[in-house]
Amino acid sequence: MGRYRKILVAVDSSESSLHALKESFKLAMNEGSWITVVSVVPPYTGDLDLVAVGNIMASMRKPCEEALRKAQEIATAERASIKTACEEGEPHSAIVDLAQAENFDLIVMGRRGLGRIEKILVGSVTTRVIGYSPIDVIVVPRDTEVGWQNVLLTTDGSKYSEAASKKAIDLAKSYGGVLKILSVVDVPPEFYAESPKTVDDMINKAKGYVEVVKKQAEAARVKAETFVREGEAYQVITNIAKEQNAGIIIMGSHGRTGLKRLLMGSVTERVIGHSPCPVLVVKA
Repeated sequence: MGRYRKILVAVDSSESSLHALKESFKLAMNEGSWITVVSVVPPYTGDLDLVAVGNIMASMRKPCEEALRKAQEIATAERASIKTACEEGEPHSAIVDLAQAENFDLIVMGRRGLGRIEKILVGSVTTRVIGYSPIDVIVVPRDTEVGWQNVLLTTDGSKYSEAASKKAIDLAKSYGGVLKILSVVDVPPEFYAESPKTVDDMINKAKGYVEVVKKQAEAARVKAETFVREGEAYQVITNIAKEQNAGIIIMGSHGRTGLKRLLMGSVTERVIGHSPCPVLVVKA
């Protein structure tokens, strides 16, 4: 079924990351799942010949050890079993490398409060993990809960959306949720005046995309509803999530690697930055 079996949660002592850890326990409810919690010590860039370098490294490890101590306290209070790991290196690389080396099938990360500039995540560890990871990533905003009663899936008919659709149907079936399927027609305003037929064609294609997924969901005995909306994609997606009281948004990733190609200014990143609920990015 759709549930994740092996989950890696990244923490750094922030409220948002520790909240994401608490929510990850909901993803490991079945007996076949388990959780590893990782915190990362950034690389030391000072003079390695210094006599005090040992003390410096011990000092640098303290935030990592403190984050894992807090994580263990939370797990104990929640009666959850976790394994902890303190890694060294660039945070995003260390997280992705560990996830791949130990065959995790999901990475869980927190999202801090909305920022001033576009309320997005450009340059953050979370963004880099999403960009480089071949493994699904779920981002949990602070003060939100992972919910499966209303699962919002976005689709554009691409092969990346197909992977997300399959995962969304599996998860909705596993947790007994309703699947809300959305396709957005995002075109410049001048298109409506200059090429109305093109817009009509795009709307008809979008209707076809959601109907295909609805049939797949119903074949799996998952209740599904469809939506086709026009507007700026990230705004439409987050507004529908609020309107439908979505417990999670599921999106496909275009599988690009390297920071310059990943999410800068993209729909995915903006949805994560503005979302009122957790966002699951599915990797093809």
